[in-house]
Amino acid sequence: MASIRAKNTRPELIAFAELKQRGIRFRRHYENAPGKPDLARPSKKLAVFIDGDFWHGRELDRVIAKYGEDSSWVTKLRRNIARDAEQEEKLRAKGWDVLRIWESDIKRVRTRQGAVDRMVEFLTSRD
Repeated sequence: MASIRAKNTRPELIAFAELKQRGIRFRRHYENAPGKPDLARPSKKLAVFIDGDFWHGRELDRVIAKYGEDSSWVTKLRRNIARDAEQEEKLRAKGWDVLRIWESDIKRVRTRQGAVDRMVEFLTSRD
């Protein structure tokens, strides 16, 4: 697990490039907000998280089917999901709006445009 990147993952780099190409201004890995959002517009209190499918539970049903309900992987993923919800709650309590995008929606060419469009709409919603 030490080799798993936390910052500048391939989906993040794709998203950063797409948004920059469209002229959207944002901060990367904003540390002054709970959860350190992958993309943020602090002045507008907008935060975007690009969640890995496995680590943030999109594939939880598959993991349960493969390893069983009581496995350490399932416990780990459920903790991650709970932590994500807690961080999002803290952000919302401070007046932030939050958008979560799945990594596979950015990595897949077929769904990338829709994911980027959702981010653009979200990040420009308070302009």
